[in-house]
Amino acid sequence: MGARPSIPLDKRQQQQLRGQVDSMLRAFLPCYRRQLAAAVLRQISRELGPQEPAGCQLSPTRKLPRVREHQGPLTLLRGHPPQWQPTFCVLRGDGRLEWFSQKEEYESGGRPLGCAALTGYKLLTSQREYLCLLDDLCPSSPGDLAQEEPLRVLEEPVSFALFLVHPFRAHLCFRAGTRGAQRAWRLNLQGAIRLRATVLQRSRAPAARAFLDAVQLYRRRRGFAGGEDATLGSDAEVLSAELMRELLPGLRSQALRGLRGAGRARARACAEFLDAVHAAVLARASAGLRAFQPEKDALLAALERTARAELEHILRERALRARRLEAEIQDALEACLCRMVDPQLSQLTLALLSPVEATLGAVRTLLIRGMDRLSHHLRKNPSGPRLRREVYDFGEMPWDPELMQTCYREAERNRSRLAQLAEPFGFLGMQSLVFGAQDLAQQLMADAVTTFLQLADQCLTSGLDCGQAAEQLEKVRGLVLKKLASDGESARWRFTQDWLLGILWPFVWTQLGVSSSSEQPEVDGDIPAMGCQVLTTEGVCRDVIRGLLLQRIDGELRKIPGAWDRTCTLADGSSAQWTPEGVVSTATSSREVTQGE
Repeated sequence: MGARPSIPLDKRQQQQLRGQVDSMLRAFLPCYRRQLAAAVLRQISRELGPQEPAGCQLSPTRKLPRVREHQGPLTLLRGHPPQWQPTFCVLRGDGRLEWFSQKEEYESGGRPLGCAALTGYKLLTSQREYLCLLDDLCPSSPGDLAQEEPLRVLEEPVSFALFLVHPFRAHLCFRAGTRGAQRAWRLNLQGAIRLRATVLQRSRAPAARAFLDAVQLYRRRRGFAGGEDATLGSDAEVLSAELMRELLPGLRSQALRGLRGAGRARARACAEFLDAVHAAVLARASAGLRAFQPEKDALLAALERTARAELEHILRERALRARRLEAEIQDALEACLCRMVDPQLSQLTLALLSPVEATLGAVRTLLIRGMDRLSHHLRKNPSGPRLRREVYDFGEMPWDPELMQTCYREAERNRSRLAQLAEPFGFLGMQSLVFGAQDLAQQLMADAVTTFLQLADQCLTSGLDCGQAAEQLEKVRGLVLKKLASDGESARWRFTQDWLLGILWPFVWTQLGVSSSSEQPEVDGDIPAMGCQVLTTEGVCRDVIRGLLLQRIDGELRKIPGAWDRTCTLADGSSAQWTPEGVVSTATSSREVTQGE
């Protein structure tokens, strides 16, 4: 086709990329160290503060969220010039897609022809949409069209297509043999993309929360507000994507200058060049974070040892500073909220509540169907292999993309309307929001299934006949539905509160003109060393703004019947609130995380 660079990256380019990654790490790691200190302090504060009343009613599952492995034949567009070639594809449980020349090579343990971690990919099933994307990436001029024969292999109709596209990774073009196979691959691939994207968001480890906070701080100091979608992926993937977004315009221009041909062929070749750059950036970022790991482990251990002794002093100083800052910014904040937030708050709240409510309703319906199916088979044959199979299938429901699709589809409801309402606030996290709702559905389903199986195992004994066993199972069914209703309502309000805060607070921060300076913390001479990490003016101001904004959000939620009693007790993500007395109380939002910026 003539649209392929002879050497993706020369030594000079590789050296330049290494220097750029190293420079990014030098700027990012101080933010990360500070957030690690804040994360440890937050964890200790929760341990020593007032204990929350009992939260979740359902028993938490011990199974980690996973991708259900899927395999089968697909035809892949590969080679130069590109041609459709048969392959055998395997979607691994960690969200990696591998392809082999044939099934026998996979079964014999052979090496795959290729492999891709699906973080950041988007799946298209429309050939027309994919061709439009190529045209947007590399528009053709009339003179170009005369120089290059069209990419005919993509001009011809493609049945049952699966196009995996990425802003700076090579495109993966597959086609399935039937519509049913296309649907199965689509659902499994979408699940893999989501679970790889939210690996940090789902983690309860203080270091993961610290990393996410550090990325947001790093982005604000470079002039980027908000951007929840910028934190999707593993730590190395997030940092690599951050640098790639910065380099992308120059890289694309550089690649297109070095490529012959035109149009869609050049666009695909450009994606291959960007893929080579991303691979080099990711390798260097991964190496840098691995090198930092021993220091991080030692820092966490040291912070854990010192935090308890210094906690009271730090909290008292933090609370005093918060009171002063609140007095300084309250008038300006109130004016900002009245003028720019209040007119949209009610619509935003309802737009968030609606799809979450529908998603949880779909979870309940699916759970009832599964429990009823089990009861039916128990009445027919309490010890047959069919019942054992039904029990297994019931336990696998949360990880079955076909069954869960009804729940995931509800999470997409109102997306365009919500994006329209959030646009004036510069919100860049719609994909994260949808993924979060889908993760919530999967987690609630997993907990409900676990609870049902645990309770059923306790009450079903060998001395019961079929009728008695079915009666016991009916009682378990009712109890599980009550627990799901309680946890689902709490999750609904918490999710709405969390994302209202996520949409609004970066906007308010920017409107107030708060500086995101990288200067050293302003601390008094008698503040302990750990306090230096968390008592910056910027960090305290951030907490004050979020706290006052949260009061506004809770006021809006109070207007909705049944909401207020659900917004007070939250799950694991609750953060420390700094009171004037220096005493810590639990926060009212799982995303209200104290940062020591």
